Formats: sequence, C-alpha cells, structure tokens
Amino acid sequence: QVRLVESGGGLVQAGGTLRLSCAVSEHTFGTYSMGWFRQAPGKDREFVAGITWSGNRTYYANSVKGRFTISRDNAENTVYLRMDSLKPEDTGVYYCAARYTGREILFTNGNDYRYWGQGTQVTVSS
Repeated sequence: QVRLVESGGGLVQAGGTLRLSCAVSEHTFGTYSMGWFRQAPGKDREFVAGITWSGNRTYYANSVKGRFTISRDNAENTVYLRMDSLKPEDTGVYYCAARYTGREILFTNGNDYRYWGQGTQVTVSS
C-alpha cells in the first residue's frame, strides 16, 4: 500500500508564503504522476497543480498560476507545493495524490489518482 503524508500547513497572513510537502512511501516514486488538490469548507475538492514523473512538466489551476509552484525530489520520494502571495480564498485542506504512470503524463481530475494523503490545513487570514 502506498502511503502519502502531507505536512507544512498552517495559519498565515494574506500575502504570505507556505511550502507543503508530501512524503510518499514508494520506492518507485519516480514513476508516479503527482497532484495537489484542495477543499474549502462547503465546497467541492478542486485541482491545484500537477507534475509528471520526471518533473519536466507541470500544470496549474488558473486561480493559482503564477503564485504556486509544484516540484518534486525523486531521490527523497517527496513532492512539494510552494505557495506565494497567499489569499484568503486559498484557505482549505490540501491533499496530495499519486498515480503510477510510468510515462510523462499528468492528471487534473481527482478520479484519475489512486492514492491520497490525509490532508493538511492551510488557513490564510485577511
């Protein structure tokens, strides 16, 4: 069973920065496509960012483009989400997700991911 553990969430003022980490317990992590999603209270889960197994391709939701950066370290089995210029509307529980692909592809639909972390809370105050 692949386990994903997020960390790095917290309370930050608007305009601040947080970096989320997601550690994956899978020695073939380098063959997995990874994604970050978030869910605000009373809202559906939404896609935030995705990255291919090599890290060479990334994709972002329009709402975070230019402010968030997804990256990965395959040697450390970890994917990151750096969040700059945070806004109150970025508040929510952030989840990382993984899917084995073995090829250079990423996914924006949560239904395409097989493994999920437990989530980490991000709260941005105005």
